[in-house]
Order: sequence, then structure tokens, then C-alpha cells
Amino acid sequence: MRIRVGDPLEIYTTREGEVVFKKYSLIGGLEDFAAQFCDTLSRSTEFTAAVTDRDTIIAVSGSGRRELLGKQITSQLEELMEQRSIYQLQPQETPIPVIAGSDTLTTAVAAPILCEGDVLGLVLFVSDGGQLPGDGEYKLAQTVAAFLGKHMES
Repeated sequence: MRIRVGDPLEIYTTREGEVVFKKYSLIGGLEDFAAQFCDTLSRSTEFTAAVTDRDTIIAVSGSGRRELLGKQITSQLEELMEQRSIYQLQPQETPIPVIAGSDTLTTAVAAPILCEGDVLGLVLFVSDGGQLPGDGEYKLAQTVAAFLGKHMES
């Protein structure tokens, strides 16, 4: 269920008396805001732009949008997130898939969204065919991730 120790949960009850546990996503409430950032990032670069929470892609703009939106990220991206450092695909490196079952949509840049020391998600530039990112994509992802993290603090 991808629920870790310390993860916040929302608890609901149904009319039938069932109890439903749902993982709470701090950044999930920013879907529209994140979508606007993704749209701007995608138009400014040759890459698809995405924002994730800790498990799922919550906003996407560019090619592959339908294939990515709402999908669970790979365990490799979760590991990158936990490292709390920015990833950039290098030449001769095996690309990291964004979602399971898609070898064509890979991670070009991944910048963690940090809020008061906690990892909330990632800002991604997604490559459709292994194109390498430049310094511009690296700096854009870093800047947007920092902005989203600061926005969550307020």
C-alpha cells in the first residue's frame, strides 16, 4: 500500500460502516498550481514536465501526459527522492523509467521538493527517447522544486 512509518493518513467512514484509510499528500492539494508550472516548463524546454508527490504523478504537461498523469512512480525514483539530491541523466548512463512498464518515458532531471526537511515529491523533466538535459533544465527543475517547497511552508 506504499504507506511508510510516519506517513500522514486520512481516515473516512462509509455509509455501510467501513473504515477507509487514504494516504494524505501535502502536495496533492497543489495539483492545479503544479499543472501551471508544468505547462510553463514544458513550453520552455524540449521535455515533458511533471510534478509528483511521494508516490504518484500529480501534474504533467507535454507528450506522454495521458500515459503519466495519476500513475505511480518507480521505486528508482522513490530512492532518488530519499537521497534528497538533484539527478541529471548523464551520457552512457542507463535512464531511469518514470513509471513501471514504460521504457520510453525516462527521467532526464529529478529535483526533490523539500519542505522543512521533509521530501514531498519531485519536479521531473521526462525524456521520450533518451535525450540528454542541459544546464537549463537542471536549474529550472531545481528552482521550481525550491519554490514549491517554500510555498508549502507558508
